[in-house]
Amino acid sequence: MSNTFSNRRQKLFNQLKDNSLTLLFSGEPVRKSADGEYEFDANRNFYYLTGINEPLAVLALAKTKQGNREYLFIRDINYDLEKWIGIFMNPVDAEEVSGITNVLFKSQFENFFNRSLISMEIESVGLDGDRQVFDTRALTGEAFAHKLKEQYPLLNLFDVFPLIAKQRLVKDEVEIAAIKAAIELTNTGIESMIKEMKPGMMEYEMVARFIYELNRKNGTEMFDTIAASGPNGVILHYVENNRKTEDGDLILFDLGAKLNHYGADISRTYPVNGKFTDRQKQIYNIVLEAMEVVANATKPGVTLFELNELVKAFYVERLTEIGLINKPEELGKYYYHSVSHHLGLDTHDIGNTENVKLQAGMVITNEPGLYIK
Repeated sequence: MSNTFSNRRQKLFNQLKDNSLTLLFSGEPVRKSADGEYEFDANRNFYYLTGINEPLAVLALAKTKQGNREYLFIRDINYDLEKWIGIFMNPVDAEEVSGITNVLFKSQFENFFNRSLISMEIESVGLDGDRQVFDTRALTGEAFAHKLKEQYPLLNLFDVFPLIAKQRLVKDEVEIAAIKAAIELTNTGIESMIKEMKPGMMEYEMVARFIYELNRKNGTEMFDTIAASGPNGVILHYVENNRKTEDGDLILFDLGAKLNHYGADISRTYPVNGKFTDRQKQIYNIVLEAMEVVANATKPGVTLFELNELVKAFYVERLTEIGLINKPEELGKYYYHSVSHHLGLDTHDIGNTENVKLQAGMVITNEPGLYIK
């Protein structure tokens, strides 16, 4: 497995500037209360290149005249704290997972960095500029960048995120296997949930059954599960899941398992009582046909934007036929998101890619939902 991460780093080295030092931070634990923290989940780009899911770690990639050098800094072992939160990763285990032979402790990082700027003749420093936390708190990499600008105002800084993002778009065999496993677990959870579904159940009861099945197989939710019955089905990100289902309801599930850091994202609609009405079946089949349109059109060279345009054209034709709309401009009442996005370490993987041409190895979703009150 360490060869997988080594190969990914080598691909990144091939894109990096000469005389550069690239730094990626795993991130810091986030508190959820006075005496508790959220479960730690490493920065996706850091994990992608190391396989390490530990807080306060740093990956350093130096591309110099002397060749490529890799360094991994892990948090210092605190034997007293281990009694409370568990065993800290040691350098031997970190090397085995990542394939990086130069594993040091975080307390050595600052001295390493300051010395390396001179000894390695570093001209530029690469940092991960991706930001997915939209609050006022500076991320670890951002805080370090601000510090560098103050201490080394002439040092050139560059954003390494676009290089990693381009690489992450095309999944390797290990990633595809992990995503397939997450999809299989998601399907198992759905099947278990549907077996117990009946009118009168609370939405959260179904979610609980799904999560139980994931946990039973050492998985978790990739994102907050949506179980939207009746009128809640037209709310895209409905997560309250607190309505009592009724006979005749449809229920929309938007859910996915997360397994070994990779996830699934699947949307499915079911009649709560097990039987569609004629009208429900009509609309359901139109959405199913739209899924088939996307599946048949998906191939290398096509873009997500083009797939979405195909779906829109199909819906305009079919919804006009059944009298739901009279002109194309009315489609937005019932279809108000794009049909697909990339999937991987993140649910919506690697930012805005609607105009990127698909390649073999890319993994995308197929979600042409209609939302009719």
